[in-house]
Formats: sequence, structure tokens, C-alpha cells
Amino acid sequence: MADNLPSEFDVIVIGTGLPESIIAAACSRSGQRVLHVDSRSYYGGNWASFSFSGLLSWLKEYQENSDIVNESPAWQEQILENEEAIALSRKDKTIQHVEVFCYASQDLHEDVEEAGALQKNHAAVTSANSTEAADSACLPTEDESLSTASCERPAEQTPSSDAESALEVNDAEATGEKENHCDDKTCVPSTSEEETGENVPTVEDTAEQPKKNRITYAQIIKEGRRFNIDLVSKLLYSRGLLIDLLIKSNVSRYAEFKNITRILAFREGRVEQVPCSRADVFNSKQLTMVEKRMLMKFLTFCMEYEEHPDEYKAYEEITFSEYLKTQKLTPNLQYFVLHSIAMTSETASSTIDGLKATKNFLHCLGRYGNTPFLFPLYGQGELPQCFCRMCAVFGGIYCLRHSVQCLVVDKESRKCKAIIDQFGQRIISKHFLVEDSYFSENTCSHVQYRQISRAVLITDRSVLKTDSDQQISILTVPAEEPGTFAVRVIELCSSTMTCMKGTYLVHLTCTSSKTAREDLEPVVQKLFTPYTETEIENEEVEKPRLLWALYFNMRDSSDISRSSYNDLPSNVYVCSGPDCSLGSDNAVKQAETLFHQICPNEDFCPPPPNPEDIILDGDSVQPEASESSAIPEANSETPRESANLGNPEEPSE
Repeated sequence: MADNLPSEFDVIVIGTGLPESIIAAACSRSGQRVLHVDSRSYYGGNWASFSFSGLLSWLKEYQENSDIVNESPAWQEQILENEEAIALSRKDKTIQHVEVFCYASQDLHEDVEEAGALQKNHAAVTSANSTEAADSACLPTEDESLSTASCERPAEQTPSSDAESALEVNDAEATGEKENHCDDKTCVPSTSEEETGENVPTVEDTAEQPKKNRITYAQIIKEGRRFNIDLVSKLLYSRGLLIDLLIKSNVSRYAEFKNITRILAFREGRVEQVPCSRADVFNSKQLTMVEKRMLMKFLTFCMEYEEHPDEYKAYEEITFSEYLKTQKLTPNLQYFVLHSIAMTSETASSTIDGLKATKNFLHCLGRYGNTPFLFPLYGQGELPQCFCRMCAVFGGIYCLRHSVQCLVVDKESRKCKAIIDQFGQRIISKHFLVEDSYFSENTCSHVQYRQISRAVLITDRSVLKTDSDQQISILTVPAEEPGTFAVRVIELCSSTMTCMKGTYLVHLTCTSSKTAREDLEPVVQKLFTPYTETEIENEEVEKPRLLWALYFNMRDSSDISRSSYNDLPSNVYVCSGPDCSLGSDNAVKQAETLFHQICPNEDFCPPPPNPEDIILDGDSVQPEASESSAIPEANSETPRESANLGNPEEPSE
């Protein structure tokens, strides 16, 4: 396909991160001819999710700093006299300071192989040098093409007539049937190919073993395809921009979600659960009756604070932390509101910002569960793929492992007119969207980037043990020293389809002040203890055991002014990578802003047409529809699929 690409498009999108994928879907939906390319072998860029072996392959790729494709030296010859080229970078420099630690027993043998993997994993793994399955078998590119010519996967999805019910949310307690029947779901992502037949008994056997049995590195490798490890750790606010967009565009039919089951706080060396809903407050044993009344009164005020300006106007110039001290709240309640509900710190936000954050938190409560947050099954990496599917359904063409050598700029008009790809093909377009990491150092020489510190941990139990082992939690650990930042901890259980049974996947995130390990290791040491042979016999370990850890710094290219980039033509638009915030509102806002610059009078991601309303040329027979837009074919639903989407478990407004 790569050698025979059409020579002209309306929009060319370079990079498959979340903002780029949303824009590609919106442009394709509005009738633009879209080419979406990525030099990587997987969808999502820094928004991607990997299996365990896929993650180690990704790490190896970064450590070797190898190019994904070979450069074609002939592209310079294609630049004419009245043209100039903006060369694009062939090396992704957004990840730095990678450190990997394995604490689980590493008594591996040569025959250890990931269940369902395409090739054997060599098992001498102690650092980021690990040699794993180089093809990243978990990734969708091997088995799923999203080109115009073959849109089978998007076409099989079932449209839902009710916008609110289109978002399927599962109770985090229900775990077993999800893993056993995930191949029956319409919304099953491409990374779930392992969930078939022969592997299921293996997982069941693992789940039935006593919990005190040690988990070895060999088990993690063998069950590696049970992991879906996100490069960026985020949640979805149930009334946030991304959820609204998923519902409005009906892209939600391609995904499933879990409720975050609890909000936690770390105080005085202990992890405790934060009561946030009305029921939680009155059922809490941590709060006295007086505190419960205080908290409910304050939260009620926050919901309608804008109607009572006299209550807070005098405090606008001080921090939210200082403002809370003026309210009738105990130190216990002040801590909960500041760190676990407003999710800010003593110095980070003003009174108004804190009240807005608290109102937003409360506004999202109850839509899909007893917390404001949702998490997509199989990880955040599914969301860019969902929008890519929508783009493909409406005619977008996709090319992974397809690098772009340069942008071709007309000297007279100062407009970009084409790209030249790795094969030397010149492809003309009107608009070009480029993810920040693709620009060379010459283009970004004046850009000042922030950094995000990230850690990914595999542990053997939850940070706060309860009767259920299927809890999905978010915890904020406040900064202790000036100049450092609060650390956000998201703990995922196996029912999120992101880790194997008997383990938890823990993501830590904060704004960088040093390297990721220096920023995050103190928090890791507070919450976890390394997995050592001497402690295996001790069943009553105070903290969860740490089996494996990864630290890395990721570039934060959000909120960078377009003028910071050198000599960009007006029809070249920059998409940023992930930011450090908990939600994805920045990506949606960015996508909508850029879309309206490209298509000023078009609706942003409108709902797809009802297949029954589409009138085809000649007689309206559905088999003829697949060549046009593939939308009519999407109506070929089965009773099994429609049952999933037609019976949402969440209460709707």
C-alpha cells in the first residue's frame, strides 16, 4: 500500500497520539481526504499501551536510539528551486532517564515464553537492555489495517441510538466474565487477541493459587500479554470533554470503561479512603458526626459557590489551602478536600481554582458510579485507536512504520505544499498536522519544554487492602519539600485488563524537578517494599511487595506557543504530546481548536448518520455500501453485540 498511496489529500496528519487521532477523525467525518501516518510500528505515540514484552521492546528501541526506518538520501534532489524543505526528525527524543528494576525472582530458563506470543522471549532480563519480542506482538498493526480499503473492524461495531447509553461502564467488582468473554465484545480492542481459548485455563489456574505463593519474573513474562501498560497515566472525568466527545461522536462504541472505585489519601504514613459522595460521607468511620456535617455543608457550598460571591471574594488573593483554614473545617477535612477532592497542593492553586476543581469533582460524581472517574479497559492506548477507527470508517488512510522525510514549502507563498515520505514519494496536501516530537532540533531550538516524571510498578497487592481484590484507586501523595510536586498514584487491578491475576499495575506521575527516579522513588519507598526472598514466608507484610519497576521522564510539550517554533508555514499545525494533568481536556481542546482552523464552518465530530437513513444510489441494498463510507455496513450488528451496548449499567441523568 505504501508504494501506491494517492498523491493528493486534503489533510495529512503525522503522529497517532490522542489529539492527532481526534483531529483525523473529525476531518474525515467532515468529508476531508485524510492521510494519517506514523513512523512508529504502533498507534498512540506517547499515549500508547504495551504488553509487557512490547514495553521492553519499546525500551530497547529507545536505549539503542535506533531509527525506525532507513533514510532515503534522494529526497533532497526532489526539492525544486522555488521550494525549501523543513526536515523532520527521525529520532524520538521525548523519553529520557530510563531505569528498570526487577525485584521478583529471576530464575528463568531458556524455554520461558510469553503465552500466545509470536516469537520466543529471551529471558536474561535485568535492565532496560532486555531482549524481548521485537515485533511487539501486542500491537494492532500486525492484525488490523485501518486503511480505506479494509475497514472490517470499525464496520463490525454496533451503533447505539441513545447517546448517553453509548458509553458502557462496567462495575469494577465484576471481573471473571470479562476475561472469559472478552472476545465476544464489540468493543474489544486489538490488544486483546490473546484472550482466546488456550490461554484462559492458564489464567484460571493462576488465579486459584494461594495468594501467598510468590510471583516470579517467569510468570510475568509468561502472562505478559495480560498486561497493557500505559506510557501516560490518566483518568476520564465522567463529565469531562473527552467523555462528552466519545458520546457525541459515538466513538464510545469502540471501547469499554471501568469505574474508579475509591479515592485514597496518604496521611501521617498511612493510606486511608476518602469519603467523597454523600453516602460515603455518612458511612465513613473515619469522620465524627460533627465532621460529616461540616464536610457536607462545605461541599454543598462548593457546588453553588458562584451564586454566593460574598463568601469567597475576600479570599481571592490567597491560596486555596489558606482559604480552607478560614472555613469551619477540621485539619482532617482540610487535608481531604485539598489533596483528594480538589487534587491540588498548598501552593499550587488560588481560592478560585480550588473551588472550581472541587465543583468539577462533585459535578462528575454519580454519573457512572460513586467516584468522578472512569478508566478504559485495556488502557489509555485504546482511546487514540478508537478515533483512528472512526477516521478509517469515513475513508481515512493509515500507514504505520511510514516516516516522513520533510515538509516541502513554497518560497513565494510560504505555505507548505507537500511531504516527501521514506520512499521518496511526494504527497500534496492543503493542511499538515505534525506531532511535536517529529520536529527537528532546528525547528524547536527556542522551545522550552517541561518534563513529566513517570514510574510504572507491578506489585503483589493493593496499597489499601479490603475484602475485594478488584479495586481501582487514585491516591495523591503531597509534596514534602519546597520545589517538588505532589505525586499522583493510580492503582489498577486485573479487571481493568491491564495486568495479570494476582498483581496490580501502579502508575506514578508528577511534574519533574529531577530525574524520574529521584522524583518518585521516595514515594515508592513509602508505599511499597521490595520483593525479597527472605520476606516470602512472612504473610503479614505491612506494605505491598514491589515486583518490577520502570522509571522514565517524558517531554511535556503542552501549552507551547506556536511562535516558539522556527519558521513554520501557516498551514502547518503543531499537536502536543501528553501533559501532566489527570484528565485529557487539553488534548480535546487542542484538537477542536485546530479542527476549526482547518474546517471553519464544520461541526466538530458530529454523531454518525443513522444507517437506516442513508439512501444509496440505485436500490438501497446494504452490501453495496462498503465501498463508499463503510457506515451502512456498521449496522450489521449481531444480537450479542447489541445487548452489550443497549443495556448500560450506569445510571443516566
